[in-house]
Amino acid sequence: MLRRKARRGQGGGVVRDVLDDPLDAAQERRVRAVLALGGVPQADLPDGVQQVRLRLLERAASGREAPRDVSAWAAVVASNLAMDWHRAKKRQERLGERLAALREPAHPSGEDTSLLSLAVAQGLDELPDAQRQVLVLRFYADLPVRGIAEELGIPEGTVKSRLHTAVRALRARLHEDEVV
Repeated sequence: MLRRKARRGQGGGVVRDVLDDPLDAAQERRVRAVLALGGVPQADLPDGVQQVRLRLLERAASGREAPRDVSAWAAVVASNLAMDWHRAKKRQERLGERLAALREPAHPSGEDTSLLSLAVAQGLDELPDAQRQVLVLRFYADLPVRGIAEELGIPEGTVKSRLHTAVRALRARLHEDEVV
């Protein structure tokens, strides 16, 4: 295994093996504090610390020089991870709100109890989450494929593939139930 030595601080600081454990206990506490102050829930803090370790190890493995001040570098990475966590949380909340709005009928009436509506709802419930998500965003929220891809952070081809598979499965379910 390739091992790289890194110096902490300036001028003859402590030499340690970066690939064994890139963060000492004090640095780990600092990373945890930055993540917690950034609003990351307590349950996600160990994952955040591991992400910082992983990024430091990736940096060393790519041949780049170890950061001059590992503690400061780790704090900046932890801060960026906290921002990423918030962005992902907001994105999930927006998607949840959209889906909740789509499930609430605009004009409650007896039409919603029709056989077709019930069969479609059951078919949607049986789809895997990823397929149901793109199907609802495309046909209920009327988002274009490109918009879905951007919103979910996945390639357009993946959206198209999931749509195709979901429509095929839903169609088969409706034929199986002899609804259409």
